[in-house]
Amino acid sequence: MRWDVDEDSRPGRSKSEGGVRRGEHERGAVAEMLRSDRRSRTARFSSSLADWLRSIAIAFLLFLLVRTSVVEAFKIPTSSMEGTLLVGDFLLVNKAVYGAHIPGLDLSLPALAEPERGDVIVFHPPHEPEKNYVKRVVGVAADTLEMRDKRLYLNGAPVYEPYAQHLDGRGDAVHPDMGWQSHHLIASPLPAYQPTRDNWGPIVVPDGRFFVLGDNRDNSEDSRYWGFVSRDEVRGRPWLVYYSHQVVAEDPLASLSQVRWSRLGTVIR
Repeated sequence: MRWDVDEDSRPGRSKSEGGVRRGEHERGAVAEMLRSDRRSRTARFSSSLADWLRSIAIAFLLFLLVRTSVVEAFKIPTSSMEGTLLVGDFLLVNKAVYGAHIPGLDLSLPALAEPERGDVIVFHPPHEPEKNYVKRVVGVAADTLEMRDKRLYLNGAPVYEPYAQHLDGRGDAVHPDMGWQSHHLIASPLPAYQPTRDNWGPIVVPDGRFFVLGDNRDNSEDSRYWGFVSRDEVRGRPWLVYYSHQVVAEDPLASLSQVRWSRLGTVIR
């Protein structure tokens, strides 16, 4: 006859000893489960953190790519384009249209178009290459330009300019920096050539250069005074006004209280 014997009832082992060992084994198993769960949670957190950081890095790189080569924001600080652009306008500028340069890679994207007469452009002027100016192209390579009594002439014919405005009724103005024009006259330089704000030329635009004017003709620092704009210095074409406010120097909250709601979304032409 076979008798089943409880392990704890065997000689030399008490029931209390067996219970203790079983308890230790169970506690060890629980501890191992907790450690395994902690390791699993740590691994999941590390994986999630890595995915999050990777996403942030990709988003940042895309932002830099878009900002440097596709679109960028600019603010209008002066009234030289008044009538088309106002002081306090914030613009989105299409940088890809004329071929954007990608910093750090010595690489330029191919241009989708070339600046044409009538285009409003953002560029670096020759006398202040670290700054951004916004003006309108009125002359391209080989064009002959002249101004007579505030009226612009292109290749001998008057130009229709509905965007231009003349607000100074005090008469013409002489500027000492206009002497550069004598080297680009259509005829030989004349000893008596004395260009003024409202009367100058005729001058010829060289290859790879543009002649630009502000729409607010009587209050614009433009090609009349500091010369032609190089093609390499053209940065983009303003697209639209995404924000605008009335600038009030003594009111720091003017950007919030003086919003020009009607200008938001205005397409620049």
